[in-house]
Amino acid sequence: MNFYFAPMEGITGYIYRRAYHSCFYPMDKYFTPFIAPKQDKTLNSKEKNDILPEHNEGMRVVPQILTNRAEDFIRTAEKLREFGYQEVNLNLGCPSATVVSKKKGSGFLGEREALDRFLENLFENLSMDISIKTRLGMDEPEEFYRLLEIFNKYPLKELIIHPRVQADYYRNSPDRKVFADALKISRNSVVYNGDIFSEGDYEQFTASFPETGAVMLGRGILANPGLPGRLCGKKPPSKQEIKQFLDRLVQDYREVLSGERDVLFRMKELWFYLGFLFTNPEKYVKKIKKAQRLCDYEEAVRTLFREQELAENGAFRPSV
Repeated sequence: MNFYFAPMEGITGYIYRRAYHSCFYPMDKYFTPFIAPKQDKTLNSKEKNDILPEHNEGMRVVPQILTNRAEDFIRTAEKLREFGYQEVNLNLGCPSATVVSKKKGSGFLGEREALDRFLENLFENLSMDISIKTRLGMDEPEEFYRLLEIFNKYPLKELIIHPRVQADYYRNSPDRKVFADALKISRNSVVYNGDIFSEGDYEQFTASFPETGAVMLGRGILANPGLPGRLCGKKPPSKQEIKQFLDRLVQDYREVLSGERDVLFRMKELWFYLGFLFTNPEKYVKKIKKAQRLCDYEEAVRTLFREQELAENGAFRPSV
């Protein structure tokens, strides 16, 4: 099984990817948060920093592009090729209302004829590998069968399926019946994404779909960065390893962000997920989220780690 790191806007940029890659089980592919092409036709500094080869050494990184204009996708992909990239990914999965209202992300799934013309243009004019990360549709899972007819017309590098519709956001359960049909019908290699948070989730999935060659993990890694290693038979990370990872993130963010408030914002956003790694962490996570100064944040984290119970093997017991 191959493991892919899902793109998550605002969290899984190169700072996080680099720290994760050096501290935990390396992923087979890392997908960047989406690049949204702009009218000035250039990458902004944040986007450029995220894809610079020197910021992603030792990792197989796939940039993701969010647009519904073929010319913008092609222009951005050609720019990425100048940095050495041979594969780009089309975002058809973002459920954000602001994105969907512009007929982008999962909003593009409701425009099947336009999507077909878009893909035809890409494959006629771009000589790079193109993968797609998609949801099942806008409102009903049955929409995906029509979409799959379109995807099957093109030689995709991979089709990454998050089996929810846009209206679900992250509610309800992934529709694995439709995913099972996609495995049978798709002419392209299929990758699964969605709700694998534990070893039990993974074992249940692989028992049901042993033919799947790759899974993409997102929120599961943010909640437990040791998860991919556990799925490959490695020991869970120790208390010290988790703490070193978080300390490195703070240090690396301090080197590139403009002030403590920006660093605090990034770390608090991560703790929305990380709290699930600990047993009864509520009062400590509350202090972390209420911290107004970096020193207060660091003291709250130290207290949590100091007082957290350890399992027999010296590693945390994930509660997810």
